[in-house]
Amino acid sequence: MEGKLMLEIAKRIDNGEKLALITLIEVNGSSPGKTGNIMGVFFDGTTIGTIGGGNLEFKVINSAMEAIEKGENREFKFELKAEGSLDMICGGMVKGYIKVFKGRKKLIIAGGGHLGIDLYKLGRYLNMYTVIIDDREEYVSSSRFPEADELILGDIGKILKDYPLNNESYLVIVTRGHLGDKNAVKAIVNRNLAYVGMIGSRKKVIESYKDMIKEGIDKAELLKIYSPVGLDISNGDPSEIALGIMAEILKVKNKGTGRHMKEVKAIGVEL
Repeated sequence: MEGKLMLEIAKRIDNGEKLALITLIEVNGSSPGKTGNIMGVFFDGTTIGTIGGGNLEFKVINSAMEAIEKGENREFKFELKAEGSLDMICGGMVKGYIKVFKGRKKLIIAGGGHLGIDLYKLGRYLNMYTVIIDDREEYVSSSRFPEADELILGDIGKILKDYPLNNESYLVIVTRGHLGDKNAVKAIVNRNLAYVGMIGSRKKVIESYKDMIKEGIDKAELLKIYSPVGLDISNGDPSEIALGIMAEILKVKNKGTGRHMKEVKAIGVEL
């Protein structure tokens, strides 16, 4: 069972999921769990394994969910007595540790064209979990994206609507056309992503937003999208545009200023 548990946790981490591994590190007296018992808790509340069940396990799972949300490891200790916090009469005591695994950030690229290839290369370089989505089979081939974590063929809007996205997901919309970009946006609006960027000139972006507002999409949600996408650092070549997009993603992810480092802090030395 422990081998299966650890394999599942390793798989989930590689898939970019946030999760927690609970380990009982000390058990004294009577307790439903034993020293060394382990349990996995995933970001959606599902679990694998057990540390003994009952109110103890319920409390620790809740603590693990909080730890996942905050991204912080933590310890726990419970007295298994009638007057204790768990209202249990086992008469024992348990200590444990919750280790949070943040997983790899997920880069979803909606569009496998030239810009998609350059974004994929940068995402792989930054050790992001990379997903390519396109409605053209040749644009999601393993020969085109040999090290992608996921290659998904089909209607981009429908795929994004059902795809599991969260606040660790970074989506760049670079489909082959204006309509595809709009459908992708409509599929993810109101969802809690870390970042959404959409390609397009300022004029086309404004036109797209006006159309979507007429269709009932909240203007405030559209204004959260980074579009036109990327920082203003490229010469217009796909590779440089991709670098500007990834720089913007890093700025958002790391809460950076985007300023020159020489401007962030004074050198403190007179020349």
